[in-house]
Amino acid sequence: MSDAISQRRATLVGLVAILLWASLALLTTATGDLPPFQVLAIGFGIAAALGLLRAGVRGRAGWGELRQPLPAFALSTLALFGYHALYFIALKRAPAVEANLLNYLWPLLIVVFAGIFGGVSVRPGQWLGTGLGLVAAILLVTRGRSLQVEPSHVPGYLAALGAALIWSMYSVLNRRHADVPSAAITVACAGVAVLGTLAHLLGEDTVAPTANQWVVLVLMGIGPVGAAFWLWDHGTKRGDIALLGSLSYLAPLLSTLLLVASGRAQAHWIQGVAIVLLLAGAWLSVHASRAQR
Repeated sequence: MSDAISQRRATLVGLVAILLWASLALLTTATGDLPPFQVLAIGFGIAAALGLLRAGVRGRAGWGELRQPLPAFALSTLALFGYHALYFIALKRAPAVEANLLNYLWPLLIVVFAGIFGGVSVRPGQWLGTGLGLVAAILLVTRGRSLQVEPSHVPGYLAALGAALIWSMYSVLNRRHADVPSAAITVACAGVAVLGTLAHLLGEDTVAPTANQWVVLVLMGIGPVGAAFWLWDHGTKRGDIALLGSLSYLAPLLSTLLLVASGRAQAHWIQGVAIVLLLAGAWLSVHASRAQR
């Protein structure tokens, strides 16, 4: 298989992760009154359990895939936990609209960091496509209204920005551990589950999930906090990281559409404008990527 075809397939794998993350907002709202770190611990615990089950089925080869250097394990574990922890803090200390806006700077930052730290040549079309994605994300979360900054919300804004920085840096730096099998993300999920449990026990009251909430938690563990990280790991290590950064703006778009379709958010004309911008940005990024080959 040629390097170009291999990279294209890896990029598609990363795109599937983005599509899975689009369901996270809907699933999170469906957890109802469950504390955030409890949700984090259970979701990643389920993901880790499934990964360990897979390793057990594969036997020696499966367990061998979990071995990894300490720096790779530390990067994945701290990034996964740090991102989610800061995101939860942001939602508690700042309005959700502004917090989400700052959080969704990570696709833009991926493109920036890919050019600075990742040794990747970012094409002009990808810069433009990412910019259109950012504008679309702003429209989606603000509905065209202006943002007002309250001093009491600054800690929350900083947490949201920190989350964006962590995830974008992780996505780019992860390429340095391209020799580590993506299955090794199972160990990181287990580490996040442990850290989430500690955070939950230190700062939250445990709430017993209902049967419906357990279904949601299992779906989260299988998809957006399970397989998605496995796929993203593969995509960021072997795919077109700049293109993935541009395409990541599909996540807030699809997330909004799912919330509207489920009745958990109201439809608005600005969403149609955002869809056009996102599709245009994605097309520009894909076209620039193909033109470079």
